[in-house]
Amino acid sequence: MTKHIAILTSGGDAPGMNACIRAIVIAADRQGYQVSGYLRGYNGLLDDQRIKLTCERMHNLLQQGGTILHSARCKPFATHEGQQRAANNLTSAGIDTLFIIGGDGSFRGAHALGKLWSGQIIGLPGTIDNDVAGTDATIGYYTAIETAVSSIDKVRDTADAFDRVFLVEVMGRHAGFLALNAALASASDYVILPELFEDEEKTLAQISKQIKQRQQKRGPVSYVIVLAENVWPGGINDLCERLAKRSEMDAKPVILGHVQRGGTPVSQDRILAVKLGTYAVSLVGTAVSGVMVGTNEHRSVTVPLPQTWEKTKALDEDSLTTMTTLMNHRYK
Repeated sequence: MTKHIAILTSGGDAPGMNACIRAIVIAADRQGYQVSGYLRGYNGLLDDQRIKLTCERMHNLLQQGGTILHSARCKPFATHEGQQRAANNLTSAGIDTLFIIGGDGSFRGAHALGKLWSGQIIGLPGTIDNDVAGTDATIGYYTAIETAVSSIDKVRDTADAFDRVFLVEVMGRHAGFLALNAALASASDYVILPELFEDEEKTLAQISKQIKQRQQKRGPVSYVIVLAENVWPGGINDLCERLAKRSEMDAKPVILGHVQRGGTPVSQDRILAVKLGTYAVSLVGTAVSGVMVGTNEHRSVTVPLPQTWEKTKALDEDSLTTMTTLMNHRYK
């Protein structure tokens, strides 16, 4: 009997989700599987909004940002009644395997669904935050870094022109992966991360001291700070105001926001998406279920879904040490 697999994308969209969908559909077609896509995440699962996915629909999809299946939050799915309804719909549709592309919140939902539905569930990590434990990187993360770096480079031009302080806020929720690597790649002067942040006054004192050291050495200077969202208690505008008073320099805020979620996926995200999608299809029909497929030291692995959120993913120590060394550099 032909296997019937289904795909949904949930939570925040990430560049490379379409590339992952394409890989799954093409790999499934090679195996003779039927493929459906649920629209708008778990909402489509609850409302049984399904479309047929074929290789013909995958043409020119690899390079497109966003997700052709669309995505959304789904409060009704958080209830037991909603999860049972979803399980019933999957059974009625004859779905054998459900692929869920998303982050840890999406995987929590998948884990709950697995307690009520006997089919196979496989998660694929798609989030620009890169905060999912058990995988080296998540689909969309590399593109988000490139988007942030491009924006910071442009901010640097105007910062240099006016000898100003600019604060650039990037996404990441409670993880500093995006902020740290965007700061490193753009030669930013300082980065404020949830993993390093301790005290407002201490941070303000460190930044002000560095600015003064540079002014004493070189005269008027510019200064670019990367700030991870949700870290500074009073928000980016509060930090700008307080830093302007301390440094006696203009301090301007730049919030990149959802622009980081869009755009054509870079090659690293495309390759990751294709590898994970193809590997996930190879597991169809096996006893492997309730897992996320990811990469560990460039090798495809499976990770039990609860481990993706129960363990806190640590920042890369080498990158952290490098950035800390650069931030603490003294101008003599």
